[in-house]
Amino acid sequence: MGKVCIGKIVSTHGIHGEIRILSDFPYKEKAFAVGNKIIIDDSIYEIETYRVHKQFDMITLSGFTDINQVLPFMKKDVFILEEDLDLGENEILDEELISFKVLTNKGEEGIIKEIFKASEANKILRIQLDREILIPMNSPMVEKIDKEKKEITIHLIEGM
Repeated sequence: MGKVCIGKIVSTHGIHGEIRILSDFPYKEKAFAVGNKIIIDDSIYEIETYRVHKQFDMITLSGFTDINQVLPFMKKDVFILEEDLDLGENEILDEELISFKVLTNKGEEGIIKEIFKASEANKILRIQLDREILIPMNSPMVEKIDKEKKEITIHLIEGM
């Protein structure tokens, strides 16, 4: 279990040490929960408050009450320990999917090489079989993801 990047600090908000984070992390409600520990520059801090403002995630850290205390954090990445996320059975991080074994309905085997965003709501899996294919993550072609076996089962359509 390692660190997972959950966003980047882009600015402060107000004079009381509130931090503005830009994040596209899929499990924000778990990552930014009050009381969670986050990591900035290998130091651990506790989240005291959390709210959403426009497209930003706004937090304050325990013991930080002034803008001048949080200015050194600007433009830094924010991490959380993977075990602190407490993901459910059907929740998986993109980083975990990379290198999962891929099984197809045609008996082929491959591996997930990359995951990228086609849009805000659509992730694409780049899969290496004997050829490279692209599959939308939320497609009905993705039949099953088995976290324990580190396998994903896909149903290839005619012509793939």
